[in-house]
Amino acid sequence: MDWSEIIARSEKSFWGLLGLRMLSADSKLVELGLTVNESHLNSMGIVHGGVLSSMMDQAMGTLVTAIKNGSQGVTTHLNVNFLSAMRSGELIASAYPLHETHRTMTLRSEVRGEDGTLACISTATFRLPRDSK
Repeated sequence: MDWSEIIARSEKSFWGLLGLRMLSADSKLVELGLTVNESHLNSMGIVHGGVLSSMMDQAMGTLVTAIKNGSQGVTTHLNVNFLSAMRSGELIASAYPLHETHRTMTLRSEVRGEDGTLACISTATFRLPRDSK
């Protein structure tokens, strides 16, 4: 799969607005990076939960695309648990497959800080397109 075309399109979307970077992607693991800046923080000076949730959702969506050879899915359910506050530095979102049916895929994700601190975890279900193989 040619990720360069997908990433180029993504740079103009929410992915680009957040400042996400593709670190690695295959059908078993996707890793995305983000350098925290002031625009990622909430009024308490910690990374906004929406940023962390979006990172995990994007990592899992990218994994669906990797598993399905370019076909994309749509998030139908996202469950997030926040564990540790993040304030600065590099964040890495990792996504792993859990279960797949004919029309859905369930995945898990986590975000860790550069020191390995676990910021949050999530699971999500994605609806697959009808022609997905």
